[in-house]
Amino acid sequence: MMDKTFDPAAVESRIAAEWEAAGAFRAGRPERASAAPYTIVIPPPNVTGSLHMGHALNNTLQDILCRYERMRGKDVLWQPGTDHAGIATQMVVERQLAAAGEPGRRDLGREAFLEKVWAWKAESGGAIVNQLKRLGASCDWSRERFTMDDGSSRAVLKAFVELYRAGLIYKDKRLVNWDPKLLTAVSDIEVAAQTVKGSLWHFKYPLADDNGAATDEFIVVATTRPETMLGDTAVAVHPDDERYAHLHGRNVLLPLVGRLIPIVADSYSDPEKGSGAVKITPAHDFNDFEVGARHNLPLVNILDAEARIILRENEAFLEGVIENDDLSETLDSLHGLSREEARKAVLAAMEARGLIAMIEPHEHQVPHGDRSGVVIEPWLTDQWYVDAKSLAEPALAAVRSGETVFVPKNWEKTFFDWLENIQPWCISRQLWWGHQIPAWYSPWGEVYVAEDEEEALADALADAARRGIYSDEEAQAIAEDPGKAAGLLTRDEDVLDTWFSSGLWPMSTLGWPEENNDLARRYPTDVLVTGFDIIFFWVARMMMFGLHFQKEVPFRHVYLHALVRDEKGAKMSKSKGNVIDPLHLIETYGADALRFTLAAMAAQGRDIKMATSRVEGYRNFATKLWNAARFAEMNDCVGRPGFNPTRVKEVLNRWILGETARALSEVETALAAYKFNEAAQAAYRFVWNIFCDWHLELTKPLLQGPDGPAKQETRETIAFVLDQACKLLHPFMPFITEELWAIKGEFFPRESVLALALWPDLKGLEDSEAEAEVGWVVDVVSQVRSVRAEMNVPAGAQVPLAMVGASEAEERRAERWDDVLRRLARLSRIDQVAKAPPQSVQILARGTNLALPLEGVIDFAAERARLEKGIAAEQKEIGKIDAKLGNADFLRRAPEEVVEENQERRDLAVAKLEKMTAALKLLG
Repeated sequence: MMDKTFDPAAVESRIAAEWEAAGAFRAGRPERASAAPYTIVIPPPNVTGSLHMGHALNNTLQDILCRYERMRGKDVLWQPGTDHAGIATQMVVERQLAAAGEPGRRDLGREAFLEKVWAWKAESGGAIVNQLKRLGASCDWSRERFTMDDGSSRAVLKAFVELYRAGLIYKDKRLVNWDPKLLTAVSDIEVAAQTVKGSLWHFKYPLADDNGAATDEFIVVATTRPETMLGDTAVAVHPDDERYAHLHGRNVLLPLVGRLIPIVADSYSDPEKGSGAVKITPAHDFNDFEVGARHNLPLVNILDAEARIILRENEAFLEGVIENDDLSETLDSLHGLSREEARKAVLAAMEARGLIAMIEPHEHQVPHGDRSGVVIEPWLTDQWYVDAKSLAEPALAAVRSGETVFVPKNWEKTFFDWLENIQPWCISRQLWWGHQIPAWYSPWGEVYVAEDEEEALADALADAARRGIYSDEEAQAIAEDPGKAAGLLTRDEDVLDTWFSSGLWPMSTLGWPEENNDLARRYPTDVLVTGFDIIFFWVARMMMFGLHFQKEVPFRHVYLHALVRDEKGAKMSKSKGNVIDPLHLIETYGADALRFTLAAMAAQGRDIKMATSRVEGYRNFATKLWNAARFAEMNDCVGRPGFNPTRVKEVLNRWILGETARALSEVETALAAYKFNEAAQAAYRFVWNIFCDWHLELTKPLLQGPDGPAKQETRETIAFVLDQACKLLHPFMPFITEELWAIKGEFFPRESVLALALWPDLKGLEDSEAEAEVGWVVDVVSQVRSVRAEMNVPAGAQVPLAMVGASEAEERRAERWDDVLRRLARLSRIDQVAKAPPQSVQILARGTNLALPLEGVIDFAAERARLEKGIAAEQKEIGKIDAKLGNADFLRRAPEEVVEENQERRDLAVAKLEKMTAALKLLG
């Protein structure tokens, strides 16, 4: 006997263990050796991470595809793994060392510190893997990978060396996002812009005469970062700005320094902003760096790695500057200050000289490190780069030709915009945790890139012999003497950006650079499911590497899902206190309810507004399915081996089998187009509305009647349809469907767990005659119920239904279903009339004209007045919202979620208006 209720907490861990015992998710099962492969690589979550709502959405959608394709008979590999998360992991371990009172990273040294990190990874890292299992992720966990495991490390070394030797990796001095607290370069995705209420300072820079002396004329420039003026190397004005045309080619004397800097004409300067003149600091601003490159300006870096002012013995700062009192004072007062202290000192010095023209409040975006929390500095430093522009060309061509298709397609434009304007990719990080760059430096100043030190040493000695640094004999002696060889080369201390190893993920997890069966059989993978925010950082990198090394795209489709926001549409953040924990939802409502909620709301291109009430609603859906199975059990609806759905005779059973086939087709069509919400809604509509609400209700008279062929056929049909419903829902709700599959299998032994059962093939079961018959009944009852609700007919009132001018066939159909129609629509009788009775509401159901006489049941005048009042109220509400949404100032100032909330309120008001207008029309 089934339990009265389904308890996810008592079932989920047991079912997960059963899947594992059955090896249900293992790729390459013997019976599928000749099956078509289907492969998805998981976007590897950080090894430090825990399951958040974005993970839950991303992995639910992947799991739906994998379970669906596995049931369709394919040899599915959902490749799991985690990312080593360079900065995050290093910070976690450093914090643990500090909390335990142990020596810090620098005191321990690199080797000992990395031992600590690996120990942490073995003990605590990867908790997210178990959390993904709780969600029901059907990865092949036996093949779990890590971006720093042996296979990935081999791939990284191979890729770096090949790209270097092809001239696609090089070292250069450029601006990077520099974190002065973590003391490393960081990627754009690790930088968070914060709105800061600051000031815009307008400085007066004196024009210089032909001898380089200051004149009484000034040009005014504005800045939000006064301390960077020490590194200014030009002032830019727009070429078409007539106010400054006479100054092109003139110089100004940089205050506090005495450096002569030119006035250059460049379109970067905006005549509409401020004075129209901007200071150019190429070593401390990304835009200024580009201006500097266009005009061959010097790069003057005035900050050290910790963002302190460095002026003394700074050759670039002092070059060409004639010693003067201002310079001496600046060197004495500013050298060694933090950037915050330097700002105050610069402002005081400029104020003392009368060189501040104006100060105005200014709200602007300031980049902060998402982990350190400090202001990120554009900083000039030597780093390793990838020639991303060369690698991007094949990736652009692959998307343009359709080799890889983005879903939704509009994201292709974003992909094109980024890759067409791509800059060199900085791949070095000043960390210890990560893939150490395979580059070795020699005493004679050359760098040797190789997969290991032995190869690098051989290259270095051969090169030294060619250069005459060593004789052939000396080079040979060093090579043969471990003592001499050991200290000759020094390895680069930096590690690679984690996106480098992640960029190789589709290949490295399949065994690259080794040529093997998996790589040949499963590359390219079928689809990548990820968030739109990492198109550039990850999707593009995989495309570039895949096409370069494998000469083929890494995936055929890229499905990009939207964000999960809170129920008001605001982005979730700890500071706002609106974060929803998916693990808490799983504990409260079960994994199935959370998964179905995410799938049902995953409309392409629309963010998900997550509300706990929605999860609760889909928990009720699970309850509905469970109760349907209990109903089947109580009515002895047991499957029979040999049941043939094509041979059923009862119209109700033919109808439900046809509806089952239609639902399957709708789900298949939706999933093929990655329309997860449409697939979930089709499954929901079939199970709740068609099967539970209609078929089971309509079969009650048969099931409660005497035994006979019709009753037995109905029992077997219900058992069969329940099985198909479990299969249909399994990709979305794997736990409850697997449990029901096992329970029903007690009467009808199963060949496998549901996760390995074959997807139904019900083609040919559509029955237009049965659909016309039962569909008419469903429509009539639904229409009558709807009218009763809209007209405020009392629930207990039994009212007549008139069929107006019905055909003979319609009359016979009404007679056949008379008891059902009267019971379900609460009708006193069904009459055949030539003309609609007075004061009746007229309905059209499947071409049949119906009338519901409501004289004496409702007050027509009062009902009409109520509807007219409601219509006026909704029209007023729509007008108010339209006025807001038509106000450009409101649209500019209002937060995105407020604008969206107003749009939703308008949509709701329009829906109410349409409903009430239709109801008023029914009143005549």
